[in-house]
Amino acid sequence: MTKTRKNPMVVWTPVNWRKLKRVVYKLQKRIYQAAQRGDVKAVRKLQKTLLNSWSAKMLATRRVIQDNKGQKTAGIDGKKSLTLKERVNLANNLVMSHKAKSTCRIWIPKPGKTEKRPLGILTISERAKQGLVKMAIEPEWEAKFEPNIYGFRPGRSCMDAVEGIKAAIKQKSKYVLNADIAKCFDNIDHEKLLDKIGTFPKVRRQIKAWLKSGVYDNESWFLMDEGISQGEVISGLWANIALHGMEKIVKEFAYSLSGKKVKNEKEITLVRYADHFVILHPNLNVVTKAKALVEEFLRGMGLELKPEKTRLTHTLIQVGEEEPGFNFLGFNIRQYPVGKYTTGKNTYGKPLGYKTYIMPSKEEIKAHYQRLASEIDKFKSCKSQIDLIKGLNPIITGWSNYYSKVNSAKTFKELDHLLTLKLIAWGKSRHHHKSIKETIKKYFGTKGKSNWIFKTIENGNRICLVYHEDFQIKNFVKVKGESSPYDGNLIYWTTRMGKSAE
Repeated sequence: MTKTRKNPMVVWTPVNWRKLKRVVYKLQKRIYQAAQRGDVKAVRKLQKTLLNSWSAKMLATRRVIQDNKGQKTAGIDGKKSLTLKERVNLANNLVMSHKAKSTCRIWIPKPGKTEKRPLGILTISERAKQGLVKMAIEPEWEAKFEPNIYGFRPGRSCMDAVEGIKAAIKQKSKYVLNADIAKCFDNIDHEKLLDKIGTFPKVRRQIKAWLKSGVYDNESWFLMDEGISQGEVISGLWANIALHGMEKIVKEFAYSLSGKKVKNEKEITLVRYADHFVILHPNLNVVTKAKALVEEFLRGMGLELKPEKTRLTHTLIQVGEEEPGFNFLGFNIRQYPVGKYTTGKNTYGKPLGYKTYIMPSKEEIKAHYQRLASEIDKFKSCKSQIDLIKGLNPIITGWSNYYSKVNSAKTFKELDHLLTLKLIAWGKSRHHHKSIKETIKKYFGTKGKSNWIFKTIENGNRICLVYHEDFQIKNFVKVKGESSPYDGNLIYWTTRMGKSAE
């Protein structure tokens, strides 16, 4: 039996965090295994043990204070941080109740758009409590979640979702339902979500208190009759639980069709990342009927599809006015007709007559270049070249890392060409009297085989701009089926994530 300690007299800094993580992980692994075999009684018993565990309470507190460096905004109590003594006191007093402090709502711009989206900010104590509940609930649901669900899940990423789509179409072109769920977080039915979570009374009361705690927005308070606040520690897990079952109903529908049952089931694929999903199948009628089933499923949770973001298309051919291919998570996924020397082949070596390409979408390329151009324009007058390089490098690095696992080589080259022209113009605007040749000589130099490196010297050290083509295109290996960091396969997850799953 895993030992739990209650209110030990400790201080914050000398705690052996690795040991605490091992204690919690062992409990989470047992919860996952019990859920896999359908032993509800064991799941609840282990969850109660974890919720009372001092190790889990300390880790939950640490994660919202130290590990979550992005959390800079205070909740309604005005606190952004805690002293070391306050952290220990908080950990020792993390208990479930039927009360919760209200959420403070702020509005942040959507990436590349003028419109804003709401973000819920809880107090530190409520965030720690949510983190504790998430530790107990998540392993149970990781054992239940369908394999092609990727958003808000440990050990899964956008690239896993994209590779899931690629695997579904690489042997056969297919029709695609590409859809978003309208205001997914805002419209989830509270009672139906609570029933679906299906946990024991003490935790249910606490979850209900969070859902009904109300929101402060621009100094006005109002009660939430439906929906969950985006940005909360546990909101992504609630959304996944609310949407759990979508893939199952689509697979069951395909299995019911005439013909070979197993083949029918394999030919249809639903891939979901957060509130964005695609359904893929060779037959248009099947995709259309699957759409109707999903819409009926969503109505059961108080949700619906967003009409302006719902498209019916095909990976290879034009459907009505819809061009071949579709965009998903910033990628364009499309199949192109090619000759016999470059065509893809099926499992029997037979030429398919097309090849699948996954590339950055045109919209994302345009938005990225505009951001780079805007950053350069900010530094036109008084700022130094070093400041400009330090401003551009993180933008280029983040974007290139995200797209370095697909067919981005051509895009990277084109972006670097446009970026170089923009930087030459930047240099020319600072030295009107210099020729373009003199400007290039002043601001550019040689590195390796390239003579077009934007660089300068600082304290005897050469500071160079990072270019998109510096990032090598690498293959991405998709997560195995229903694997989860809680399944106990430490070698696999340590290799995959670069750190221990414990």
